[in-house]
Amino acid sequence: MECRRKRENPKSNSTFPDEVLERILGMLKSRKDKSSVSLVCKEWYNAERWSRRSVFIGNCYSVSPEILTRRFPNIRSVTLKGKPRFSDFNLVPANWGANIHSWLVVFAEKYPWLEELRLKRMTVTDESLEYLSLYFPNFKALSLLSCDGFSTDGLASIATNCKNLTELDIQENGIEDKNGNWLSCFPESFTSLEVLNFANLHNDVNFDALEKLVSRCKSLKTLKVNKSVTLEQLQRLLVHSPQLGELGTGSFSQELTAQQSSELGSAFKNCKNLHTLSGLWVATAQYLPVLYSACTNLTFLNFSYAPLNSDDLAKLLVHCPKLERLWVVDTVEDKGLEAVGSHCPLLEELRVFPADPFDEGIAHGVTESGFIAVSQGCPRLHYVLYFCRQMTNAAVATVVQNCPDFTHFRLCIMHPGQRDYLTQDPMDEAFGSVVKTCRKLQRLALSGYLTDLTFEYIGKYGKNIETLSVAFAGSSDWGMRCVLDGCPKLRKLEVRDCPFGNEALLAGLGKYESMRSLWMSDCEVTMNGVRLLAKEKPRLNVEVINEDTYDNQQAKKVYVYRSVAGPRRDAPPFVLTL
Repeated sequence: MECRRKRENPKSNSTFPDEVLERILGMLKSRKDKSSVSLVCKEWYNAERWSRRSVFIGNCYSVSPEILTRRFPNIRSVTLKGKPRFSDFNLVPANWGANIHSWLVVFAEKYPWLEELRLKRMTVTDESLEYLSLYFPNFKALSLLSCDGFSTDGLASIATNCKNLTELDIQENGIEDKNGNWLSCFPESFTSLEVLNFANLHNDVNFDALEKLVSRCKSLKTLKVNKSVTLEQLQRLLVHSPQLGELGTGSFSQELTAQQSSELGSAFKNCKNLHTLSGLWVATAQYLPVLYSACTNLTFLNFSYAPLNSDDLAKLLVHCPKLERLWVVDTVEDKGLEAVGSHCPLLEELRVFPADPFDEGIAHGVTESGFIAVSQGCPRLHYVLYFCRQMTNAAVATVVQNCPDFTHFRLCIMHPGQRDYLTQDPMDEAFGSVVKTCRKLQRLALSGYLTDLTFEYIGKYGKNIETLSVAFAGSSDWGMRCVLDGCPKLRKLEVRDCPFGNEALLAGLGKYESMRSLWMSDCEVTMNGVRLLAKEKPRLNVEVINEDTYDNQQAKKVYVYRSVAGPRRDAPPFVLTL
């Protein structure tokens, strides 16, 4: 039974009865709006407290599960992030923390009606997944993104015990893929699944079990399989699930007879609701035409695992007039991006990933030419992640003039410290153009050879920037000070391999308590500087990560974040909490 609050103030002067106010506030969707209304008065605070059904926690150490459950007694859905983002680049050592199990133990007592759990960069063991499956009888949705510590045995527990499961979304995790038999653990009476994603598992799956599961679940809207699923098997799955809205295919390179190819094309043609397509592992050009009939209503194409060439991409894009999001590998080259500019006028998001970021002598890739071509043909573009091997200040200025509404601009020139390859100037004016022109900018990632001038531009013009990522940039402490003094909405600052020292670190003394986190690694910060920060701001958690030997002088990796829970209790020996 749902908890009900006692009327703490029976003489309340609130315009609405408590139940009505709770219902109204419960209709708010935005996290920021919910937080804002809770600050209006005590009545609204209490009403929002009891009406809240979902919660997002951007850092699992910013609050404890005990504090969370006291603040919000009726939560049904929890989204929780763990390790710092730079763990994606192997900068956070294994066994750093962010284990979900202590949260589950508290939730089992306080939130036994929990329905959804969405985790990112958390450590999740098989024991935790089994615990989750046994202690939450109404559990419906599990999403694990970039998590580690578990195996397919844990997935088997979820499949076996979660009778009401509607979503199982497993993305880019460090999972031990023991075998594909976990799919056979779903009971034969199980029919409720709406989302199934196991695209990044490596081993063969039990296809008979998968086919039976898909055929039973008539409400299935999202299906993303791994590369072990063949084209022939994919055709059989599509026959059972023409209602799909999102599809991630398996391998796209098997030999098919003419009849099999025709049957696959027909299966795709019958998928009238398809709006998202991904997968296409090791795509073979001869079979791409089977997709054409299903492309009419596509709004999102994710080819981040399909190294297509420019001609194959261009032929496909002709059939995608409604495309809004596109992820590709740089094998499409500039010619492929020219096709994007020609055929995708509604495009809002573009991500270009490197096929091999560590191959110095690689021949293919994208340049400033492709970037400009996209900006000329896609005026709605507002989100870009662009890995390239060369860039110019003039090109970036042209891109943002063509697309001034960027909210996310992440330019990654893959050679650290690279200058404008035509003029040999620093790339300061490129990012100056970005922050001067794109007044809605919220997230910015810097690359190339940059002096303090870039940071002066960011501090002066980047008034809406919330997340800034910096690597191999800057001239002195002054650069970081400009950002900390000039960006009022800054919430996350990620810095690596920059000449920023104690003065830069301490420039944020008045800022860090209003931010979510600061990460600094391989900079010039010393232990004395970090200790002074911790002394001046005791409400901050200040951690130093030293993996090898303890250095009394240098603070190799510094992680600073606000927390209402105090220092964490599970820090490993290589994490020093100040």
